[in-house]
Amino acid sequence: MKSPTTSYPIRLCRLLRLVCHIALGFFIVATRYPRLAQAERAVVTRRWSLQLLKLLGMSVRIEGVNPGFYPPNTLLVANHVSWLDIFALSSCTVSRFVAKREIRSWPLIGWVVNAGGTLFIDRSNRRDASRVNQLLAEALGSGSCMAVFPEATTSDGRGILPFKASLFEAALPSRSTVQPIALRYQRPDGTLSTAPAYAGDTTFWESLKLILAEPALEVVLSYGQPLKAGEGELLTRFALSESAYREIAKGLKLSLPDMPDKAGKTPVCPQDAVQ
Repeated sequence: MKSPTTSYPIRLCRLLRLVCHIALGFFIVATRYPRLAQAERAVVTRRWSLQLLKLLGMSVRIEGVNPGFYPPNTLLVANHVSWLDIFALSSCTVSRFVAKREIRSWPLIGWVVNAGGTLFIDRSNRRDASRVNQLLAEALGSGSCMAVFPEATTSDGRGILPFKASLFEAALPSRSTVQPIALRYQRPDGTLSTAPAYAGDTTFWESLKLILAEPALEVVLSYGQPLKAGEGELLTRFALSESAYREIAKGLKLSLPDMPDKAGKTPVCPQDAVQ
């Protein structure tokens, strides 16, 4: 049975409102952002991100304990599904992001996230991870809240891909709190929606059209157990990566095979999310 979709007038209305909202974002970043303190920027970012989701017919649901509005010395780590992930996370817990370099060239959105202080990493250049790690460690050590997507690419939301542990290294010098967050996009009845997915050969505009066609969507943010870098068994980036992976898999209600008891890559999680 085919899922219901919105009418074309509704899609057009959503699109026009979205363009106007992004234009407002351009104006705010170009005129107000330079004069605002970090706490004030966080307020503006959270409000703007939440409104963007509402314009697209999306609501936000929180599971677990939100660590706060802008928790200091905290590294948020989440599974990566969509170009909307940055705004979904920012609607609840504001942070600066580490994202792949390609996002910088995305239409409209790329400029906004760049102006918001995002650190871009060239995934094709292994040396670039060292540069970004140093910047990330400095930001955490100075009390910032940062966020990374350790899969290093997007999935369709049905499961999670192996984590790359490199950026977890930045949490160790300042004993940062690593906060795992599981992201899931679903319909009001709780079934998984892949409309927001920005994976494979899907283009930004194809993804946007699928989102506009959905009558209503819900993004679920499941906050897992906070991990204190450098304490207990969390003494290496690999231990942090594996523990975060487990917490996110738990938040997505995925069955998880036993991990090898050694430092290495996290395994691929089976694509069998419970809907």
